[in-house]
Amino acid sequence: MSTSSVDRPLQPGHRAPNVVLNAISREGKIALDDFRGRSPLLIGLFRGLHCPFCRRHVAAMAQLKPALREKGVECLAVVNTPVERARLYFRYHPAPDLLAASDPERASHRAFGLREVGMDTVMAIPFHLPGELPKPMDVMAMNEFLNKKEGYEITEADQQAMASGQAQLVGQFLLDRDGVVRWTSTEVLEDGLNTFRALNPEELMSAASQVAH
Repeated sequence: MSTSSVDRPLQPGHRAPNVVLNAISREGKIALDDFRGRSPLLIGLFRGLHCPFCRRHVAAMAQLKPALREKGVECLAVVNTPVERARLYFRYHPAPDLLAASDPERASHRAFGLREVGMDTVMAIPFHLPGELPKPMDVMAMNEFLNKKEGYEITEADQQAMASGQAQLVGQFLLDRDGVVRWTSTEVLEDGLNTFRALNPEELMSAASQVAH
């Protein structure tokens, strides 16, 4: 696919780019233009499924989908995991009715202005997750601990996704029927919980009520 990059996350009022991705949840392609003029769209742009927090973001989107559908909002989860590996994951961890797409090249993330940062920068941040981690950990130790805890086995495809030496920041964008951004929740690279914080469901549902009218 061909998209341009922007240097900061898209903000409300910006028109979202069209991206065309390989579908995970079904055969064929998924394009953002498919939704224009038809329905609002919540698009989540996540890291690969090797990231335990991105797996949780996907699961949270699947849980919110029925309430969003009632408001006429569709959902699309995009992960950096290669399509066949992602299909294998969803075979054993189904997310019924959730549209999902694969973007191992991270082109959609760049098109929405979600930057990559050096792993040295991320490694310098100690992550404090009470109830999740026994002590503060760096990102690699945290991922290893949580993946082992959750039984996620890293494959060669996952290793390739992690091999760039860069950490992809993630975000979720609510688009109206015309493909214009109306609400965002983007990751912030800060010490502690902020880097992996989940979106605020009440805030999202309030925004969804506005774009549905």
